[in-house]
Amino acid sequence: MTTPTIPDDRLAELMNLMKASDSVELKLTVPDSDIRSTGGSLGIDPLDAQIRQVAFFDTPDLSLNQAGVVVRARRIQGGAGDTVVKLRPVTPDQLSPELRRSPGFGVEVDAMPGGFVCSASMKGTSTATDVRRVVLGKAKIRSLFSKKQRAFFKENSPGGVKLNDLSILGPINILKLKFNPEGFDRKMVAELWLYPDGSRILELSTKCGSTEAFQVAAETRAYLTERGVDVSGEQQTKTKTALEYFSSLLQS
Repeated sequence: MTTPTIPDDRLAELMNLMKASDSVELKLTVPDSDIRSTGGSLGIDPLDAQIRQVAFFDTPDLSLNQAGVVVRARRIQGGAGDTVVKLRPVTPDQLSPELRRSPGFGVEVDAMPGGFVCSASMKGTSTATDVRRVVLGKAKIRSLFSKKQRAFFKENSPGGVKLNDLSILGPINILKLKFNPEGFDRKMVAELWLYPDGSRILELSTKCGSTEAFQVAAETRAYLTERGVDVSGEQQTKTKTALEYFSSLLQS
């Protein structure tokens, strides 16, 4: 969400990744202590947010995550659901043209203060009911994912781990809100992740094209700073935090 402090020797890498990607998402996480003040300064109304629930699938020791593979299913208020098999980091130029043209496949650069990562995602659709059945152990994990997703997973799964061999990590409840901040001409997204231990992570994000990423980052930084949002705090990763939390429960 802010202009990242990136070493000169990695700046060219970032620019090349953005040029070869389908989209760029600028992100900023807000410290728990600042969540309330940030919501107030940006005019965020929690009653406008959509309730979501996310479950991850990995081994108890997070072997997928260590190999850069993320497998996730999401329930969305209203009955919808979706799934994704994600690989990160990736180099877009090393992905096959056939894969890049595949429906549901996308390459995105996530940039945050101090760093960036390029990921490839094979997305799929589901229903909230189907995801819930898997979370409750009434259906197999594999049943949630399409043939193309299963093939993408198999190609990148470490040690030949199979989808049905994975453990369920979660679910975790999330509040998501798309909003147009007053005085800012870009749409933003706020996601509040509510961890079972009472901790929270608020992530603010906005998407843009690769050619405008640095300009949008600078403009967003200025806007947030004017409204008293701390843009220099230590960044947290929603997925990593969730995986480590639920992994500790599985191994306890």
